[in-house]
Amino acid sequence: MNAGSGGGGGEAADRLRPAPEGRDAGAGILADYGSAFRMGGFDWDLTAGTMIMDEAALEVFDMDRAEYDGRPESLGSRVLPDEGRRLDTLVAQALKEGSEQYGAYFRIRRRDGSHQWTHTQGIVHRDESGRPVRIVGVLRDATHELTESAARLGLDEGRRKRAGVVEGTTAALAYARTVQDVIDLLNDSHALEHFGAASLVMGLLEAGRIHLVAEGPDGAFVPGTRFTRVDEPYPMSEVIRTLRPRFIDSPRDFADSFPVLWPHISGLGITAAAYLPLIAQARPIGALGLLYSDKTGFSEDERTLLVALGSSIAQSLQRAMLYEQEHDLAEGLQQAMLPRRIPDVPGAQTAVRYRSARLGRDIGGDWYDIIPLPGGRVGAVIGDVQGHDTHAAAVMGQLRIVLRAYAAEGHTPATVMARASVFLHELDTERFATCTYAEVDLATGVVQVVRAGHVDPLLREADGRSRRLPVEGGLPLGLSAEFGRLEYPVTTLELDPGQTLMLYTDGLVEKPGADLDEGLQWLSALVRRGPADLQELADHLCDVVADRGGEDDVAILLLRRQGAAAAQGAGRFRQHVAQNDPEALSSARHMIRAAVRAWGAGERADEIELVADELMTNALMHTDGGAIVTLRVLGGAERRLRVEVEDRSSALPRRREAGEAGVSGRGLFLVDQLSDVWGVESRGGGKCVWCEFTVEN
Repeated sequence: MNAGSGGGGGEAADRLRPAPEGRDAGAGILADYGSAFRMGGFDWDLTAGTMIMDEAALEVFDMDRAEYDGRPESLGSRVLPDEGRRLDTLVAQALKEGSEQYGAYFRIRRRDGSHQWTHTQGIVHRDESGRPVRIVGVLRDATHELTESAARLGLDEGRRKRAGVVEGTTAALAYARTVQDVIDLLNDSHALEHFGAASLVMGLLEAGRIHLVAEGPDGAFVPGTRFTRVDEPYPMSEVIRTLRPRFIDSPRDFADSFPVLWPHISGLGITAAAYLPLIAQARPIGALGLLYSDKTGFSEDERTLLVALGSSIAQSLQRAMLYEQEHDLAEGLQQAMLPRRIPDVPGAQTAVRYRSARLGRDIGGDWYDIIPLPGGRVGAVIGDVQGHDTHAAAVMGQLRIVLRAYAAEGHTPATVMARASVFLHELDTERFATCTYAEVDLATGVVQVVRAGHVDPLLREADGRSRRLPVEGGLPLGLSAEFGRLEYPVTTLELDPGQTLMLYTDGLVEKPGADLDEGLQWLSALVRRGPADLQELADHLCDVVADRGGEDDVAILLLRRQGAAAAQGAGRFRQHVAQNDPEALSSARHMIRAAVRAWGAGERADEIELVADELMTNALMHTDGGAIVTLRVLGGAERRLRVEVEDRSSALPRRREAGEAGVSGRGLFLVDQLSDVWGVESRGGGKCVWCEFTVEN
């Protein structure tokens, strides 16, 4: 008896006693002696997907009844991976070809880690239409049998080497993410050595034609076969039509079977060839050809190994194709959510880039936007919605449009950010977003920046030096609304001609295992060494990130202020000031002072700021809405600076005496005394109070 039967000699002898009297001597042989001979039976219901296994069959698999749930997949933990794929291919081929039975040897891993050769044989039952519905068969321990007949069955060093090739190729293909990765692996000069072939060809099925995508070595390509039809008399066409491998055992076999192709390759010394269909999910996706110059014929074991090789390559190709299709779809969705066109911005150069993550098929919620605003201003937005999927991209698209609309309405940067946060919170999504919004007055160079949980921007000097711009920030969009913390502080800075404001998402500076400060220092050094041209700099940043192998999406927005300070007679500044928004009023004062200095009227800066402040305060206190303040330089015989404050009230301002104890009533008196001339104009549903100051040329 086999020592691995699990019982001693007495137990085995006891099992081999004569059948009970009155019982059919042949009816219960398997039931009575199967365990002794390490042989068991199974009944596989193909329709229900269940498999009944008797105790002896489970013993062959070294598996307890409690471990088995009646599904064939439960046996997978015992079968070696390569053996399992080969067995699946064999059974699938038998079912598809209409075979009545099949048999195969395969290896399993026992509890103690040792390998055991096992043999299975099954009979296929079909219904009236010929569809397979059931497989009944036996399993037995074949270790002893194969150990003694290894030489006869070809289980020698050569077979193990070929099996290792299949396993090694499968392992290498596991890292192939794209179709080109698979092609590069097969085109590798060492691949032919591993396969033992003199030449290799692979074609992919594209719209009814076979596109040759890999061939080796150099010089083995047959002219005119780059694209061939499936119905042409070529071996690849045949295996794709029949879905069966074709093994060509000799030059005569090749010449007789494919007389059109043979004259073109006869000079290569080909003596045998194997053409394998690449099948995935029961449909052909291509074919693989291996041509040999040192052998004739293929053993059954070699054919089985080559079929397994073709199956492994097919699965890798399908996975790569699905990856590329899903990635292209996701990237297309992302691009559709981004602005289709970036507007030209007078007085500035801009460059934007979006780079999707190349590891993984999903996309992120990174976005950028450039928003033209009244009065020569421009809004620059960079943001990142949490997550890497189509939902993140969809939320990003909605958030980008809403933020753009709020900015175009004339709201201050802080209000734009707060309203966008409320909108995201009301979308009933669990996603939040980080964002930076910068409003730039290109005439004065004044920049108002608001940051919602985002990374700080960078400033690049005209000579290439760059530095981080510390910007006070608030909570990410969505979270600030959820926690009732909608206050977003505004950081005001000035952008000189030639300086570049750099906004970006964290994918540009974050790297696993590295600190964010290290990433910012790395970026500063990269920008310092980068090209001066804005478009080239944006491309350079994306290329370097790609080389680093970043796993996150990256969005970049670069804005460079052009030229010198605004020419005389060409300055203009416009700002919306909302009611009950002290920060907006303070910001407007700051920007007015900066604009006056930039236009060369600094000697009257205090007067102009005071008058503008009085007009804005009157509008906010005595009307129901906000105000719009406009500051511009008028040309002519003498250079004048004009201040306009618009509101939605048609009631005209009235000058009155404040009295000695009065705390109000002096606003228009100041306007009259400090400005050279002032007045009131009707503007549709409201009015405009204006005043002018003469300044030196």
